[in-house]
Amino acid sequence: MTTDMTTHHIRYERDRYGIVTLTLDLPGSANVMNTDYRTAMATAVDRLEAERDDISGVVVTSAKKTFFAGGDLDALITVTPHTVDAFAAELAAIKDQLRRLETLGRPVAAAINGSALGGGLEIALACHHRVCLDDPAVRLGFPEATLGLLPGAGGVTRTVRMLGVQAALPLLTEGRRLRPGQARDAGWVHELATDHDELLDKARAWVLANPGAVQPWDTPGHQVPDLKPLDPASYGLLAAAPAVVRKKSHGCYPAPERILSAAVEGALLDFDTALLVESRYLLELVTGQVAKNLIGTFWFQLNELKAGHSRPSGHAPYRTSKVGVLGAGMMGAGIAQVSALAGIDVVLRDVTAEAAERGRARIAEALGERHATALDRITPTGDDADLAGCDLVIEAVFEDRRLKNTVLAAAGTAALPDAMIASNTSTLPITGLADAVPDPERFIGLHFFSPVARMPLVEIIRGERTSDATLARAFDYVLQIKKTPIVVNDSRGFYTTRVFATYITEGAALVAEGVHPALVENVAKKAGMAVGPLAVLDEVTLTLPLQARDQAEPGIPYADPAYQLLDTLARELGRTGKAAGAGFYDYPADGSPKTLWPGLAERWTKPDDAAVPEQDIHDRLLFIQALETVRILDQGVLTSAADANIGSVHGIGFAPWTGGTLQLINAYGPQAFVARADHLADAYGERFRPPATLRGKADRGECF
Repeated sequence: MTTDMTTHHIRYERDRYGIVTLTLDLPGSANVMNTDYRTAMATAVDRLEAERDDISGVVVTSAKKTFFAGGDLDALITVTPHTVDAFAAELAAIKDQLRRLETLGRPVAAAINGSALGGGLEIALACHHRVCLDDPAVRLGFPEATLGLLPGAGGVTRTVRMLGVQAALPLLTEGRRLRPGQARDAGWVHELATDHDELLDKARAWVLANPGAVQPWDTPGHQVPDLKPLDPASYGLLAAAPAVVRKKSHGCYPAPERILSAAVEGALLDFDTALLVESRYLLELVTGQVAKNLIGTFWFQLNELKAGHSRPSGHAPYRTSKVGVLGAGMMGAGIAQVSALAGIDVVLRDVTAEAAERGRARIAEALGERHATALDRITPTGDDADLAGCDLVIEAVFEDRRLKNTVLAAAGTAALPDAMIASNTSTLPITGLADAVPDPERFIGLHFFSPVARMPLVEIIRGERTSDATLARAFDYVLQIKKTPIVVNDSRGFYTTRVFATYITEGAALVAEGVHPALVENVAKKAGMAVGPLAVLDEVTLTLPLQARDQAEPGIPYADPAYQLLDTLARELGRTGKAAGAGFYDYPADGSPKTLWPGLAERWTKPDDAAVPEQDIHDRLLFIQALETVRILDQGVLTSAADANIGSVHGIGFAPWTGGTLQLINAYGPQAFVARADHLADAYGERFRPPATLRGKADRGECF
């Protein structure tokens, strides 16, 4: 076997059969499509072409745990209209190298030994044959759309020609990450291998057996399976696809729409021209603000949090071994479920063993037979004594201070002497609840979101007496159960609940002002919010914000039109929300879809509801949350922009395209944001008046 170490970032080894194995081994823990890659691949392809007559084929694999991680996001986030020409030249070079590889005139197989995402999958698709290691940890896919981009190194063009437009679009626009078997079923992968040796053996065997291999799109007469020029059979797909994409994106995300354009336009062109169309759409996206928002928050800031940015230093990593969950309702059962799935033994405690067993039964129904081992880790009980041996206890009972104090006090004496005690409260200050436990330094807030199994965030609340060691253990537990931790300081409502409250009450305020409720809900979705504010109010019950307001200002009549509206609906009309079958929406007893209650429009909507422009509705719903975030940051409850941005999107469904509440301000431009907020304050109330700190940032041209 011959090896030339001058291209050591991509090792070039030729065996006695004439098969060249290109082993991707770029600097760092993962292979990335950066300058080192471009240089090494150029050298490798040049040599393959020079030695073409002496080789029988090529196998591309990786020396890393993953096959290839994708594009260089450090570089991508810096591309601007002023530097886009240089980026375009680099992109063209990458595409040219892959095109030369697949038209070498020799069979090329990819031996995919680990995850191949983004650029990694594009390298594999430029090979004639793909063998993938059948490992449950391996994923293949194009996550670019989730970061505001598209697969621009041939991913759109090759996938469409391989699978057809209709099958390709969900894979390209939704960022799906497929397991090896799923990738084979989809058509990305041809064969699976059980181990590394079999992986390479199968790839080499295919190369020797297929000396005349060519890509399907390089075969004369090849056409995209489901889209042919001037074919009436294609018209239905062309008519439906934009509507499907727009229904999911609400126009907030340019990437899926540009992917659709590149897919359809490219399908009607020759292969090399289609590659150019794909590149031009990527250049538009990579210089756009939405991509900057998404990459900055959901790559850099998210990784910053998971790496321990908010974790106190100087404390050894801790793995929780046994957790006691107090309360087997929806939240408690969810916490027990994710803990058991993470390999932690769980004691599920409720007022009676029967109530706890009902909670375990709900978990069993959710998990199914595939997770029988996890279910075996959950022990239902009605006895505090069974909390013995727990190194973590999480209280998840109703938002009643006296009830929480009672169960916390009992848990504090039953668990291990050094156990961490936590509350899942969403509103009550942690410092006050800490009085119920023997050692307040070991007490902390762990605010989960519903449904626990699906929501990725946990808000960790540090009380005034919570120790650094406890905070570090809480942080480690959240990572252990595969959630994202944000850390905030103590206050009523903390961070996410306070911001969430401004969103739902602003929705109610708009209805109280006479805006049609359907317009409020639809504009919220067009703004990128996960759910409209009125539907959310029904889910949490209309009495919840009323109770919070009554606790904050007891005995004071409601002056705010939003609270007057909620009081009328909930206390006068008995329309308290979904659980009662009636709130802003009607919930038919037969289970048919909910509909907005006609009485809302009849009683509150004014004929001139257009007096509140749609753009004002849009901005009010987003700005009010961003402004509250700034106030919370000013108060020291929040301590970083990363916690704010990730917490707002992953915790309360703030519009992801913005990158989060503080990134909304950055992207809008602090000066322009302040000016717009002042306009809203003049028109709709002082709650939109920017804090002095934000004005100062705007004056200095600073971002968060």
